[in-house]
Amino acid sequence: MPGIGLVLGAGGVVGHAFHAGVLAALTEATGWDPREADVIVGTSAGSVVGALLRAGASAPDLAARATGSPLSSDGQRLVARAVAGSAHLPPIPERAEWRRIPSMSAPGAVARAALQPWNARPGAVAAAFLPEGSVTTELVAAGLRPLFGDWPDAPLWINAVALDSGRRVTFGRDATTAPDVADAVAASCAIPSFFSPVMIDGERYVDGGVHSPTNADLVAGLGLDLVIVSSPMSIAGRGLRMTADQPARRLARFALGREVAKVRRAGTPVLTFQPTADDATMMGLNAMDESKRAPVTRHIRESARRRLASAGAHDRMEILRSSTPSRPA
Repeated sequence: MPGIGLVLGAGGVVGHAFHAGVLAALTEATGWDPREADVIVGTSAGSVVGALLRAGASAPDLAARATGSPLSSDGQRLVARAVAGSAHLPPIPERAEWRRIPSMSAPGAVARAALQPWNARPGAVAAAFLPEGSVTTELVAAGLRPLFGDWPDAPLWINAVALDSGRRVTFGRDATTAPDVADAVAASCAIPSFFSPVMIDGERYVDGGVHSPTNADLVAGLGLDLVIVSSPMSIAGRGLRMTADQPARRLARFALGREVAKVRRAGTPVLTFQPTADDATMMGLNAMDESKRAPVTRHIRESARRRLASAGAHDRMEILRSSTPSRPA
């Protein structure tokens, strides 16, 4: 059967909803089950969704959970376990408050970047310059802890950035970089100056989106037949929008374009999902806005179905259809 790679990018609570809409549309249009992806690469919000897929959550249940619709019996059991692990915690706040005088979280990394700017990645430098966040990442990790014992056998690659060195670390890529799944996801989601960094083996980690919103380059050269990329933080099309998020979305689009080109040069076709101008308007400017979860999931579900109905997606849809799910959705 065709080998399928699934790349799920950063984007906060709204990005999670974007992924839920995209994956539901893929399953409805092709019958493909994202749980059967040969490799899942997750960054920040994408790491949460990737972990849920590897825990057994289906695409329809991810969308149902986001929109408040009825879950399957398997989905109900999975959610009950996750809720039991996080019932004692408050919801993730939409905004964090600094409770002390702000100071750089990693001054040594900032100094090294100043001395060797050619080796510095702008996002990593910004993360080191910003103060540490005050929100605990246990709000992210607690619901995942009951769902995993060991690292899943099926490949799950979760991206984070080591705060003091600025290097990208992909947890789960090999046996030496596979801590507890919940801790890895928490590290991948630790938005600088919002969440506190996550300590793993004596090293502080922050959001993998600091390196790249998608980190799609990791699947280049794996010999896959198709790579699917869900990228909530970029923008589709070339038309300019006079909005506050335009520069960041254009930068994310540029980074994704370079990564996708690398995958394609290795001989693998890519199917990308990026917000259209209408999608971005629906998603809004606050990535942590819980009130957007249901409307964004519904909107992106329909937007992704239109993307799949376009002539340019036909051949890649056929690859997905030929990858028959081995278990029911």
